[in-house]
Amino acid sequence: MGNIMSELDKKDIIIEIFNICKQRNNFVFNNSLVKEVLRKNKSQTNPYDMTKLDTTEKLPKELLKQNYCVVHIGGGLHQFVKGVNKVFHKFEEIEESEKIKWPYRPSVLNDFSISESSVLSLCFNHRIIHDFLYHDIVANPKIYNSERKRGVSFKYFIDGMEMFFKNLQLEIDLTAENNGFVTVFEGKNTKNGNKWIGDFNVFQLYNPFRYYYNLKENNKLEIEKITACYLVRQKNEKGSVIRLYNYTFENPLDICSLKLLKKNEYILEKRGFND
Repeated sequence: MGNIMSELDKKDIIIEIFNICKQRNNFVFNNSLVKEVLRKNKSQTNPYDMTKLDTTEKLPKELLKQNYCVVHIGGGLHQFVKGVNKVFHKFEEIEESEKIKWPYRPSVLNDFSISESSVLSLCFNHRIIHDFLYHDIVANPKIYNSERKRGVSFKYFIDGMEMFFKNLQLEIDLTAENNGFVTVFEGKNTKNGNKWIGDFNVFQLYNPFRYYYNLKENNKLEIEKITACYLVRQKNEKGSVIRLYNYTFENPLDICSLKLLKKNEYILEKRGFND
């Protein structure tokens, strides 16, 4: 196993690639350039992780100052795009009226794993997803875990700027379907103690959303409605707190048309069998 690059080093590498692109007056770059810069800096990190930036905290300060972020455009290509707020969305505040105490009896596996799939499984198994999406804990949605799609291509827009995905590989953490209503999920565990994730890369929701939208538009699936849900768990000494945000895209062709539908926080309260 190679040496793991520190977050600061990773940010320095991104800035170096950005400066090269700026000098070339071409903000599109490929994985070969990433590997070249990593090799020059004698880093053994995975080059394919360099452009996976799911929050603005992972962006270099200099890049934020110049209002640029990195967009993966498929086929081994990436692009620096002007307008950080076009690609990253700040989580909406949770109001007190939106907080729900949720009694549950944890299984032996609930707190064992901290993977994205485990938090989604926890919320499905304990009917949190049922309550949040359908307001019905006895609803019977079908779920499809951790799907990987390859060779996905489509045209889209970032606030009117035409962009293209070519041979994109995308991963969908979870898909739920209930009577033709499809919801794609992105799941995250916070790793900073009591600090919540401040924002997220809209592509995490847009790509899965757009995948199913295209299937619907091409009459390959009979879908009534598609939404996208971001689910975040924060573990503490008392258990877990779950925040869910359900979104849609008012213009399915433009990632800047993200619109919040609803949000809630579930405070999980453990119950024993003798309670």
